[in-house]
Amino acid sequence: MKLTARSLIATALAAAIVSTGVAAEDVKVGALMGITGPLANFIPPILNAAKLAEADVNAGGGILGGGKFTLVVSDGQAAAQPSVDAASKLVNLENVAAIMGGLSSGATVAAANAVSIPNKVLQLSPTATTPVMTDMEDDDYVFRIVPSDNYQGRVLAKIVLDEGIKKVAVAYVNNDYGVGIAGTFKAAYESMGGTVAAYEKHEDKKNSYRGELATMAGSGAEALVVIAYAGGSGAKIVKQSLENGFFDRFIGTDGLRDDILIEQVGADALATSFFSAPTSPADNPIAGPFHERFDKAYGEGSDKPFVDQSYDATMLIALAIEKAGSTDRTAIRDALREVSNAPGEIIQPGEWNKAVKLIAAGTDINYEGVSGQHEFDAAGDVSGYIGKFIVKGDTYEQIGIFE
Repeated sequence: MKLTARSLIATALAAAIVSTGVAAEDVKVGALMGITGPLANFIPPILNAAKLAEADVNAGGGILGGGKFTLVVSDGQAAAQPSVDAASKLVNLENVAAIMGGLSSGATVAAANAVSIPNKVLQLSPTATTPVMTDMEDDDYVFRIVPSDNYQGRVLAKIVLDEGIKKVAVAYVNNDYGVGIAGTFKAAYESMGGTVAAYEKHEDKKNSYRGELATMAGSGAEALVVIAYAGGSGAKIVKQSLENGFFDRFIGTDGLRDDILIEQVGADALATSFFSAPTSPADNPIAGPFHERFDKAYGEGSDKPFVDQSYDATMLIALAIEKAGSTDRTAIRDALREVSNAPGEIIQPGEWNKAVKLIAAGTDINYEGVSGQHEFDAAGDVSGYIGKFIVKGDTYEQIGIFE
């Protein structure tokens, strides 16, 4: 029989599969994003970072014997019920092997409780910080790679007192994110000698906060701590404070550290303000090359919030799938700590092919990413880094870091 070029190639591929004993398997992973809603302004660079990890896996030879690794993006609107619906679609219709996301704390917790945990699907968030996640009954299916707000709240309290600010008012949004970090901040700030002169919870979608702001302004506070998303209530609270002369100095957390805040109120109005947010280690030698590669691929954005974490979360999921050797969801869960926790040979961003070879050889690996090491504890939490940021020009500049 005469063999054509096409049949020779097919025969060679079949022989390769037989020789390894593994057939290539395409893999889909969900990306539960807040494409619309209060976090929309954050999304483009965060999603690009996840796509860069996807590209690195496929350029490095693919997953599970050469299969294609695909992110399936679903919009949870950074809200609870839409995120439940989006996660349900990913798990039940798209049949994803795992979920990277959600982003907001409320969205992450809601999707986990309603979808990921009951369906035994690994869910790894690059951004959710609520302390609620630490004590969830999740059967070890829910993880995150940013430190809990229990830590950020304490760090923020120290930063505020280091600035010489002894009395503040606190405006916090009524959701898992706002309630969690506000409570931790208040307790830490007061224990260190500060005074919380006013402490006001608010709903996210009101047109006016002037009544609450007038009350807080009358408390004698030196500054207003705003714990909310800029794209939700945060920027509106700052703007209305300035317009009415209530406050002229603001302190924010990661939700407020959004370009939309600068766009709406101007850099000059934020000259004395500062912000805390999860960040990456300052001395990480792989950060520079990674950010250069990111900006070359997407034009800009490597300095935006949670870019590093989004890449690392996506890569960790891919490595867990490769270590599991299949798309079995429980096996993927069990493999996550194996690829992220020491000991093991260090794997860095872009080293997918190296990781695959080591896993195939039975060698333990330890992924250390752009956002640092990710040593998961029993609750699926990690330690990490909190940065202090100020406004400089049309963006934010990191001026301090707390480990």
